[in-house]
Amino acid sequence: MAHVVVYSGPFCPFCTKAKALLDRKGVAYDEYNVREDEAKLQEMLEKSNGKKTIPQIFIDDRHIGGCDDLYALDGAGKLDALLA
Repeated sequence: MAHVVVYSGPFCPFCTKAKALLDRKGVAYDEYNVREDEAKLQEMLEKSNGKKTIPQIFIDDRHIGGCDDLYALDGAGKLDALLA
């Protein structure tokens, strides 16, 4: 199974929605709260080329983007292959 990382924050509806999709697919993921961890925020900014919105999602170190990007991959039938 792929290694999935979700950089998120509290009370973020897009974070909740993205994690719900991953949960429905039975995918384990590492979640980092960038609102409480400055080092993880800097890591997210570096890995995402400066994207500041949350969530920022990575699958096997490939930058997927945010919640809408994750759902677009799923809708196009490409997400399951990345998660396998």
